[in-house]
Amino acid sequence: MPKAKGKTRRQKFGYNVNRKRLNRNARRKAAPRIECSHIRHAWDHAKSVRQNLAEMGLAMDPNKAVPLRKRKVKAMEVDVEERPKELVRKPYVLNDLEAEASLPEKKGNTLSRDLIDYVRYMVENHGEDYKAMARDEKNYYQDTPKQIRNKINVYKRFYPAEWQAFLDSLQKNKMEVE
Repeated sequence: MPKAKGKTRRQKFGYNVNRKRLNRNARRKAAPRIECSHIRHAWDHAKSVRQNLAEMGLAMDPNKAVPLRKRKVKAMEVDVEERPKELVRKPYVLNDLEAEASLPEKKGNTLSRDLIDYVRYMVENHGEDYKAMARDEKNYYQDTPKQIRNKINVYKRFYPAEWQAFLDSLQKNKMEVE
């Protein structure tokens, strides 16, 4: 139900509120977004970070997870007490992370379409003559013969199958012309 007209009080600025502290506390309370989806879905906001990670089988502090051996006198086997292992209640998180880590890495670097077209044009028209490529009118950036050769080598390295197919098509065209 709407309020009666004229019955709302104007909000006054609180001069006695420490804005810096207010913003800092708000930032602290707002939890950061967990990037890893496996951990984010298994996260329990009612528990601490250490408890959450222990339930997933992960370590909060790697130095405490794998203790270093001391080089002092070894204790007798009777005196050695084994620490009780923390119970892993969510092993599926660890399994998912291991499976994701074992996947092959995707090749993220590619060449621009302009550079590919440039290299193909130069090789089509000039073959292996880098000096002629440097004098070509399509050499907008005024690359030197060595720079052009390096660009062609980069293209060969990035796309070896495509390069071989390109050379084969050039050979076929040359045969047809003759």
